Amino acid sequence: MPGNLSQMSAPALDGPPRSSLEARLEARLGRVHARARLGIEADHASQVFRNARSMFHPENWYSFAGLIRAGLRVTGLYGRALRNARTVTTVRNPIGLPGLPEAFDGYRILHLSDLHIDASEESAHAIIEAARGLDYDLCVLTGDYRFRTSGEIEPTLRNLQRLRASLSGQVFAVLGNHDSVLMVPAMEDMDISVLMNEGTVLERDGEWLYLAGIDDAHFFGVENMEKALDGAPGGAPVLLLSHTPEVYRQAAHGGVDLLLCGHTHGGQLCLPGMIPLFLDARIPRALGRGVWRYGDMLGYTSPGAGTSIAEVRLNCPAEITLHTLHRA
Repeated sequence: MPGNLSQMSAPALDGPPRSSLEARLEARLGRVHARARLGIEADHASQVFRNARSMFHPENWYSFAGLIRAGLRVTGLYGRALRNARTVTTVRNPIGLPGLPEAFDGYRILHLSDLHIDASEESAHAIIEAARGLDYDLCVLTGDYRFRTSGEIEPTLRNLQRLRASLSGQVFAVLGNHDSVLMVPAMEDMDISVLMNEGTVLERDGEWLYLAGIDDAHFFGVENMEKALDGAPGGAPVLLLSHTPEVYRQAAHGGVDLLLCGHTHGGQLCLPGMIPLFLDARIPRALGRGVWRYGDMLGYTSPGAGTSIAEVRLNCPAEITLHTLHRA
């Protein structure tokens, strides 16, 4: 058994007992990947609850949320910041891709990231309603479904199930640094295909796109891009889902044409002009939000639909993104 899992919870949605769940994960991911992910999660939960050094990482130091709220109250900005966090906009982003097959010209991808969908009932409702009724061909989720970085997963799964009911067609996802690998079986039972260093061919009128996804590279470090990209057909454009943009170099040099990611929240608390005070990622600041390019690869970093640490946003609107692919 990989470490002490007493701080984590297995799905309560009529799911199997934990021993069966871990066996299912090993069968799904392979023994090394499953045990490494579970072991790191257990270590992380233990460190957080024992006030170890990692507790002072902003995402893990939960007292930091109180400091943020207190500071905003002192400045009179808390009410505005809370309303901003619970207002989700839809951003439409055209993407010109060289080599895009004609059959995929106009192909629409709904991109949701950093939902943290168990933060509050109000936040979950805003995200679900923003996604409801949109017209698209494919939906992708780029990680961080849980608000905290450890602890219960049942509230997250219940709200993800509600969100899935408002989404149409195929949904593909990757995990983020807030997410437990124990969520994968329940998500797949909801008809959300979780790409764990894997890829799939999207076919339309006899032409192809290749969609790949990697496990979290920001905290867990169990991403395997070579494995994820291994099945890409020659000549087919490659779309990669990653929770974090921090893999931009490997992706660009590995032949990825479009990287869709999140993690940064666009800064979440920004100066006027959407200038982030802080980006929790080892990237150039130009990659922290929205459209960017690195070499021949295009990228889009979603500022996310939810919030981390504290349920507040300033000068950084929450969004879900509707990308439309065009031939360039």
